[in-house]
Amino acid sequence: MTRAAVCAGVCLAMLLGFYVSLITSAKKLTTDEKAAVRRAVAVIEETGFNKEAMLLNTITAFRGTDNWLNASVAKENAYAATNFPFEIMTVYPDFFTYPKDEVERAAILLHESKHLEGKDEHDAYAFVWENKSRLGWTRERYSLSPVWDNVRGQTREAAPELFTCPDKEFDDCIVD
Repeated sequence: MTRAAVCAGVCLAMLLGFYVSLITSAKKLTTDEKAAVRRAVAVIEETGFNKEAMLLNTITAFRGTDNWLNASVAKENAYAATNFPFEIMTVYPDFFTYPKDEVERAAILLHESKHLEGKDEHDAYAFVWENKSRLGWTRERYSLSPVWDNVRGQTREAAPELFTCPDKEFDDCIVD
């Protein structure tokens, strides 16, 4: 039993060291950035996504730059990235620059909350697109936003089954 306990202790220490290295190799968010994230999470909570808001409010460690692991992976058009199962989320400058308001930032964080649960890109994009109206992120209000355009395109790639209605604009079956 002693060998098993030692082995378990070593494995736990290695995991803790890995986590600490991810946290310490990335910069913290600034005060203003933290406030913007909190406002976006409040939108998520106010619109009834309680589980997702709880994950974002309690177990997520937000960072402002890539940790060493994220830095080794190429990213394109990323507003944020999540390290599952470590629940570390990097929030990139585009998250603060391109969204029209907190609702669009909430859509981005809602997507990332699905990664906190271990969901893949298909599930994360589909969840947000299917729930965009509930969030208040509607075509009528946001269709001219670059975030709307980017996310719609990425959703169409990741979850093409949501775009099979030829009688709708952009073949989008999820009407808001």
